[in-house]
Amino acid sequence: MYPLVSESEQLDLKAATATLEELRVGALAGVELGLVHGQMKTEERDRVMKKFRSGEVQVLVATSVIEVGVDVPNATVMLVENAEHFGLAQLHQLRGRIGRGSHKSFCILQGHPNTKDAWRRLRVLEKTTDGFKIAEEDFLIRGMGNLFGREQSGGVVFKVADPLRDTRLLEEARREAFLLIESDPRLRKPEHAPIRIAARELYQAASAFVKVG
Repeated sequence: MYPLVSESEQLDLKAATATLEELRVGALAGVELGLVHGQMKTEERDRVMKKFRSGEVQVLVATSVIEVGVDVPNATVMLVENAEHFGLAQLHQLRGRIGRGSHKSFCILQGHPNTKDAWRRLRVLEKTTDGFKIAEEDFLIRGMGNLFGREQSGGVVFKVADPLRDTRLLEEARREAFLLIESDPRLRKPEHAPIRIAARELYQAASAFVKVG
């Protein structure tokens, strides 16, 4: 498999088609090749995947459309081009398309990482296949984002606690928060006025999140 990435679906298709032709007349001349991309009709894509699954198509050139929903136990080698452009979760999903059978499998990440974070992402994939560890590293690299906004990375909601380091502390704080609400659901007690004001400001920001299309 050769998943590719680019700035748009049109570029994805162009790159995938170019790769297919390059392989067809070059290194894989004489090998039955298939092409899958996001602009194909479902029936056409299913037809190619059926041939790949049966072995009639020996090498599949694909865009990242094959990230999920592909189960081909005999697929044993995947080359991801421009791997530095993918996020950790997406790379983990792509890698999960191989090694689903009993045969030894290999995932090759090819690219030109030129940032510290890009190198770090690829090193994580090199060291582990544990989805929980990968998710944790992704959290550390990208940040948790904004729970009540549009940002999916960066940002720090907690000013004191660290969501990974202080899990037990945060769980205790959550229990205390539920107890407080049980005793004063509308936060009407004078001593709870600062919490009521802060909560109102927080959930006003959430209204912008609801409007995101």
